[in-house]
Amino acid sequence: MKHNAEVQKSRHDGARWAVVVILVALAVIGNSYFSDQALLYRVLGVVALGAVAAAIALTTTKGRELTELARSARKEIQRVVWPTRQETIQTTAIVLVAVLVVGLMLWLIDTLLGWAMSGIIG
Repeated sequence: MKHNAEVQKSRHDGARWAVVVILVALAVIGNSYFSDQALLYRVLGVVALGAVAAAIALTTTKGRELTELARSARKEIQRVVWPTRQETIQTTAIVLVAVLVVGLMLWLIDTLLGWAMSGIIG
């Protein structure tokens, strides 16, 4: 039964997305049409139309799914055990040393191959 309610709600999603596209197009066209006006007024107009378009987009099925995904992601971030400052510094030091060692090895190989090739070529 719940699935039918979702289908009925999503029946109007096409019209909502059309309104969103029209609002965004209006913002773009209005920004160029009113190019002789102050930048502040044009930015405020674009932001206002963008906010209305975003609010309408969030009422669609995809918008509700995006909102639920954001809530789930926020909950997941709160459950993450973040490393301590000492762990972060130690890990960074290990990575820097590894990069330095690999860089020196590559430089040495390049130098030796360059010396060997110059010896062969003459």
